[in-house]
Parts: sequence; structure tokens; C-alpha cells
Amino acid sequence: MGRALRADAERSVRAILEAAERVLADDPGASMEQIAEAAGVTRITVHRRFANRQALMEALAVSAMRQLVDAIEDARPNAAPAFVALHRVTANALRVKSAWRFALGNPEADAGAAAAMWADINARALDLLSRARREGLLDPAADLEWTRQVYYALLSEALKRPGVDQDPDALATLVIDTLLHGAGPRD
Repeated sequence: MGRALRADAERSVRAILEAAERVLADDPGASMEQIAEAAGVTRITVHRRFANRQALMEALAVSAMRQLVDAIEDARPNAAPAFVALHRVTANALRVKSAWRFALGNPEADAGAAAAMWADINARALDLLSRARREGLLDPAADLEWTRQVYYALLSEALKRPGVDQDPDALATLVIDTLLHGAGPRD
């Protein structure tokens, strides 16, 4: 898909990717035909856009990652104090991650073009955590790589909470509070 697509072709690709997310989230072994049916297109249309299942999976990962990168940029993390930026980024990331659970949780999201996007997201997360440390939100001796990994785990766990309002802002507050204060008593 190196050249720009016509508007109808773009809509078709978007419909296929959205259907693939829904179908594969329910059944990771779903066929291209099942994805085509869910997208409201023919199997031939899916194969015209994606040569094989691997190409579809890669496009799905890249599309979801692109949306995650856009969500992080939309939070404008460098335009606010670290605490506010961390909350904005977290809420936006939760919105995207809840819509693209399969694509962003699939190991293929860590390969190919998506890998470079993950590297960029990881670097941005470390930059924001470094700023949070400089602003006194994190202990000066905090291992930022470990903190990033814990932060990502908290994001994933927040999306799994049963019976909890899935409001991204409320979940972001929970994630940030847990990241910064843990489960210990408050002073």
C-alpha cells in the first residue's frame, strides 16, 4: 500500500481493519473470509488489499500503533506539567487500547513497521517519566525502565477490571495514582 488510496478504497481498508479487530478479538484463528463477511466486503476485496493473513496482521498492528501514536501526540505531553501530561497520555492511550485490544496485544504488533513505532512510544514514555522524576513525582533513584514496564502493566490491568466503569479518565486516575503511590498508606 505504498501509493495513496482512493477514498472508497481507504474506507474499505478501514472497514476491513476494524472488522479484523472485532473478529480476531473473539477468535484469533478466524479466517480471512470471516473477516471479509464482518467488514461487509468480499473475500476477494480483502485479498486485493492484503496479499495474505500476515499482511493483514501487519497492517492491523501498524494501524493500531499509528492511532496510539496519534493519541499520545494529541495529549500534547510537552505542553503541560508532568502530572497533567501523564494523565492525558494515559487516558488517551486507554481509549485506543480499549478499541484495539487484539491488535495492540498481538505479538505481531512488536514486529516490522510496528516495532519502530513501539520504540518511539517507549522513548516518549521514558522522556515523560524522566520529566516526572525531575518534577518530583517519582523518586530520584527510580529505575525508569522498570517504571515504564510497571506503567504499561497497569494500563493493561486497568482495561481488564471487571465491573468497573470503563471511563478512560477514571481509569487514568487509577493508573496514575497506583503508579505514583502504590498500595501503601498515604502520608
